[in-house]
Amino acid sequence: MNKVLLIIEDERDMQELMKKFIEKAGLKLEIYSAFDGKEGVEKYKELMEKGKKPDLVIMDLKLPAMDGVEATKKIMEMDNNAIIYGFTAFFDTDWARRLIKAGAKKIIPRYVGFKGFVEELKKFFEEK
Repeated sequence: MNKVLLIIEDERDMQELMKKFIEKAGLKLEIYSAFDGKEGVEKYKELMEKGKKPDLVIMDLKLPAMDGVEATKKIMEMDNNAIIYGFTAFFDTDWARRLIKAGAKKIIPRYVGFKGFVEELKKFFEEK
């Protein structure tokens, strides 16, 4: 069965770069995208209903329609086993701490770059 990744990030260029680095690293993932918090919650629900529950959600904090904290809360209400990692420049802020409190398991600081981001994904998916 394919491993499923949902990326909730409002910047299309950022999404494309993440996907390119994931592909380059040889990670075989089924990747789905959402471009705001509300769409991310809807996409998570839709994937669950199709039997493709995301193994991991990458959540940005600063999102239109619904920020990452609110989207995380909504996903956790739907599925308290959801695994959400924040990937944000706001890694050491009260906002990031609220993301953890809402249910995210980890914050990946943007300064690690895309290579560091992919390393975190590799660790996660190799342990699964």
